[in-house]
Amino acid sequence: MIVCGGDEAGRGALVGPLVIALVSIKKSSVHKLPEFGVRDSKLLSRKKRELIYNKIIDIAEDVQINKITPTEINDAMKNNISLNEVEAIHFAKLFDKFDTDISTLYLDSPDVIEERFGMRINVLSNKSTRVNGTAKKKDKNRRFTKIISEHKADSKYSVVSAASIIAKVERDWEIDRISNSLKIDFGSGYPSDHKTIDAVRKNLKNPELNKHIRSYWKTINNIKQKKLFGFD
Repeated sequence: MIVCGGDEAGRGALVGPLVIALVSIKKSSVHKLPEFGVRDSKLLSRKKRELIYNKIIDIAEDVQINKITPTEINDAMKNNISLNEVEAIHFAKLFDKFDTDISTLYLDSPDVIEERFGMRINVLSNKSTRVNGTAKKKDKNRRFTKIISEHKADSKYSVVSAASIIAKVERDWEIDRISNSLKIDFGSGYPSDHKTIDAVRKNLKNPELNKHIRSYWKTINNIKQKKLFGFD
C-alpha cells in the first residue's frame, strides 16, 4: 500500500516560483521519515533540509516536482484565477503522473475551507479519487485514492512534511539560480525579508527582474509607490 503527501513552498513570496511537490512512499516505510528528521520544513534549517532531502529521495517510491513561474501566477491574477485554483491544477497534473496506485493522498490545504482544496483536485485529476467518501464516479469495482486535505497537514503527516522539505529545498535552489543569473542577492525572496525588498527596490528598472516577480502582489505596488514619491 502506497501513500502520498503534497505541499508547496513560495506561496507568499515576492520573488521566484511557487514550488509544489508530491512524495509517494510505502505505508510500511512511513515510520522511517521521522527517524531521520523529517518534519515541517519551516522548523528546519536550510542545511538540515538539504541533508534530509536526499534521504527522502532514497526512501520514496516516487517524487514529482513542479515550479509555477511568476509569469503564470501573474497571468492567473490578471484573469481573476485564484492561486488556490492554480495550485490545484498543478497538483492534479503531478498526481496523474504517478504510475502506481495511491491509497491515500494527504494535502496541506491553502483554502480557508480545507476540504475544498481536495475537492478541486478530485475534479481536476484524471485518476479515480474521493474526498470524505464521495467518489467522482460511482463504480464499486474501481480503486479510489482517498484525498485528505487539511490545514497544517505538514505538521500532522510525515509524508506531507517530506513533500514540504522537497518543495522548500527546490525553491531555495531556484532562488540561488535567479540570484546568480541576475547577480542580485534576493535573500529568501519573501516580502518579510528586508534583503528581498531592498534588492527589488534597487533593481526595478532591470527588465530581467520582471520575469521573477509577482507583479500583482500588493508588496510590489507599495515599492513602486515609494519609488514614485522618492522614499528610497
